[in-house]
Amino acid sequence: MILERTLCLAIGYAFGLFQTAYFYGKAHGIDIRQHGSGNSGTTNALRVLGTKAGLIVFAGDCLKCILAVVLTRVLFGNSHAESIYLLALYTAAGVILGHNFPFYMKFKGGKGIAATAGLVLAFHPYFIPMGIILFFGAFLITHYVSLGSLLVYAGFMVEIVICGQAGIFAGTSQAQLIEMYVISAILTAMAYWKHRANIVRLLKGQENKTYLIKKKKTEEAKEQEK
Repeated sequence: MILERTLCLAIGYAFGLFQTAYFYGKAHGIDIRQHGSGNSGTTNALRVLGTKAGLIVFAGDCLKCILAVVLTRVLFGNSHAESIYLLALYTAAGVILGHNFPFYMKFKGGKGIAATAGLVLAFHPYFIPMGIILFFGAFLITHYVSLGSLLVYAGFMVEIVICGQAGIFAGTSQAQLIEMYVISAILTAMAYWKHRANIVRLLKGQENKTYLIKKKKTEEAKEQEK
């Protein structure tokens, strides 16, 4: 199984190297890493290039994880049916690593949240409602993308343990379940580390808010409405 784990990590990393924000920015004449927060990810693309760009980048980064996991299921679904959830998680971990640390960009990529959304969508149907409620609940109430993202990771780690112990991942051995818990914990720790500056700003009440639809009313227009 060591070979399969390594292969899944490699497959995931290869998919993760497709930096949607970077390529989209280049197509529009800018290097996204030189603007805004400097991250090659959805939130920075949204703030620098607008809502349309943010949605395209999110879709691209989310889709690359989904495709990588689907490929893993095709390659190993029959031969390693009892380990498919573990292998899918290794693949998703590879995608997130490739997205966060792309070698051709001097290992400076994004924070892996859109790729993690792809993991939530592709891993098991039970995880989709949790991801949607945690992210959009937090985002729509506070407009903090970082808070929604951090809650999704915490929720994923908790839910994977609950589902594992409840026998949702049929055929997966206890040893493999523990391995899955460790991987999810490592991914969560990495996400929180990548968001450490955001966490500090959240605690201080200084985090930047993000709006999908920006208000375009001028001060004069506001005065006229009074």
